[in-house]
Amino acid sequence: MQSKDYGNDVLSGDWRRPRKGRIPEVPAEPGLVAEDPDSGFCGAVVGCDKFGVTLEDRFGKRRVFPLTKSGFLIDGKPVTLVRPSAAPKGPARSASGSIAVQGLRAQVAKESRIYVEGVHDAELVEKIWGHDLRVEGVVVEYLEGVDDLPAIVEEFGPEADRRLGVLVDHLVDGSKESRIAAQVSSPHVLVTGHPFIDIWEAVKPASVGVRAWPRVPRGIPWKEGVVAELGWGDDTGAAWKRILGSVNAYTDLEPTLLGRVEELIDFVTAPPGPND
Repeated sequence: MQSKDYGNDVLSGDWRRPRKGRIPEVPAEPGLVAEDPDSGFCGAVVGCDKFGVTLEDRFGKRRVFPLTKSGFLIDGKPVTLVRPSAAPKGPARSASGSIAVQGLRAQVAKESRIYVEGVHDAELVEKIWGHDLRVEGVVVEYLEGVDDLPAIVEEFGPEADRRLGVLVDHLVDGSKESRIAAQVSSPHVLVTGHPFIDIWEAVKPASVGVRAWPRVPRGIPWKEGVVAELGWGDDTGAAWKRILGSVNAYTDLEPTLLGRVEELIDFVTAPPGPND
């Protein structure tokens, strides 16, 4: 006599449709162990996208399965694997790595300024710190060298609420640039710089796709010597466009330059102190 409650085979029927409750949806997070009941393949989740979920068994073998409804077993119970929710996005960042200010509106520029030695320096600073400078209302201007820096500072007329920051190339002990910088003594002026011969060198070679910046013999103009050594022809303007185009974020620049520019921005935007 057959039971009224069971058929001929207690294992027959659709296991995907349990008699009670809903089949739970489980995010396919990395490391989750699941089994494909049709093939018996069991493994840990190592990837999940719109094409399916990838499982890896204990032997390192991987297989991809579609994300079908009630398509897997976890601990012997049917589940529906779904794509994990996207991780919450952090705040947008500017090229300098600072938090970008959304909906930024132009504001009246402060009287404080940052001076850099040349056009290339100004373009590089604008590309990485342009957003930050607009937030602060600080303008960057370029000089034609620093030979007349003391006179330039005097003409600017620095004061407690009108500060001046100057970024100098090749500011190392004993250099001509260091001797000129030492002539500026106003507490409302900060002259700082990097050790590179030219701002080009402040870009990491790997970002440009070269192993290292060439060493150019004395007596040869540095930029011309670099493009010749790298086989970039003789157009230094085109070479700079190539270099600048390779810079997308602060990670493409040498830390020495990063620190000096951040120092200048902090200096010219700081409120006057009690002793100013």
